[in-house]
Parts: sequence; C-alpha cells; structure tokens
Amino acid sequence: MDSSEVQKALDASEELRITVTGRKTRREHSTPVWFVREGKTLFLLPVRGSKNQWYKNVLKSNRIKISSGKLSLDLSARPITESKKVASVVDRFRKKHGVADVKKYYSAFDAAVELTLP
Repeated sequence: MDSSEVQKALDASEELRITVTGRKTRREHSTPVWFVREGKTLFLLPVRGSKNQWYKNVLKSNRIKISSGKLSLDLSARPITESKKVASVVDRFRKKHGVADVKKYYSAFDAAVELTLP
C-alpha cells in the first residue's frame, strides 16, 4: 500500500485499532482509538492520559501497530508530554471529534503519541 492509499484509508476511518506489546506480560493488547492525521503524521490521545495502559506499554517499547480495514502498519511511536504540544493535539481532537465528545470521553490531557506514516 503506497502512502496515498494509506492516507485515503485513514481519512475514511473515524478510529483505528492499535496493538501494543504488554510491558510486563509481553502479550499483544488491542484497542480501538480515535486519531487525527495531518499529512504523514498521526496523533493519538490516550483517554486517561499518561495513566492509560496502552500508553505505558508504548513508553516501554516505542512501537505500535495500527490497523483499519485493509491497512496494517507497524510504526515507531514518539510520546509527547510537553504541555504545549499535548494541548495542540487536544485542540486537533476537538476540531475533528467535537468539543463535547472529547470532554465526555477523555479525562486527562498530560500525554499524546505521534506516529509518522511511511
């Protein structure tokens, strides 16, 4: 799948399925998440911020698998903890998913994750 096909697949999706390796169990764990795409960059926002288990697992491995439909990629994950950068990701989520839904589902805004698409 080339980069334009990857971007089209993502643009057609409201959410992704992410898979991370457990930092203690070494087992894979999958969960659906919302995302925001800007060019070749994806932003993920853990619903409970740095307390989210998948986020803690990403901190240990720096790897994350994303899938949506026929799309499946194994990517390097870069945690974001600097408050201004996290706030910028939160703003992007509010624009895409709506202020009310972000307020309803997300309880902490102290961490985000950045992924670079191939």
